[in-house]
Amino acid sequence: MSLFKRLRDLTLSNIYALIEKAEDPIKLTDQYIRDMTEDLEEAEKAVAQQIALEKKFKQLYEEQTALVQKRTEQAHMAAQAQNVDLARRALEEKHAAEQKMNEYKAAYDQNRQLADNLRAKLDDMRKQLTEMKNKRETLAARYNAAKTQHEINKAMSGFGSDTAAAGLKRMEEKMLQMEAQAEASNELASSKGKSLDEEFANLGKDKKVEDELAALMKQYEKK
Repeated sequence: MSLFKRLRDLTLSNIYALIEKAEDPIKLTDQYIRDMTEDLEEAEKAVAQQIALEKKFKQLYEEQTALVQKRTEQAHMAAQAQNVDLARRALEEKHAAEQKMNEYKAAYDQNRQLADNLRAKLDDMRKQLTEMKNKRETLAARYNAAKTQHEINKAMSGFGSDTAAAGLKRMEEKMLQMEAQAEASNELASSKGKSLDEEFANLGKDKKVEDELAALMKQYEKK
């Protein structure tokens, strides 16, 4: 017994509720679609058989109707010819044909009603199958979107705002430390001993300053 047959008493809304609660709704929906397709194929065969039966009784009914009409006309022809025996036989076959015609008519009406009911159920099954296939596409889109979102959220879980801020602060502190080290390195380089040429050049500069200073001081010596 197929899965759908076991749940044939459930409405589509209930089936959808079960699907959406499933761990993998796509797989479950595909299973329902396969089961419904099998049921539809079986129903189509049953409807085809019923339609064939309907057509069979319709044909028998129409044949007996035509025979009743034919025997009625023949009875009139025999009566006009004053052939009593032939007219009697025609009427007897007419009555027998009428009886069969009525029986076939009842059987035809009954089987036609059954066929109509099965056609309606078959149409309903086709609609449900189409609806289920459409539902499958919707569920697949939602499921894949949710799965992708979950994966993205999982991947980004390590990139929280607090973590990012702390990382940025550490980078700033590192840069400040590197800048301070560079500045200290420059100062250290500038404080190192001067070259011999630089010392001689400064020596000359210092003598000029001293000579100018001595001259200036001499102007204000007390006489």
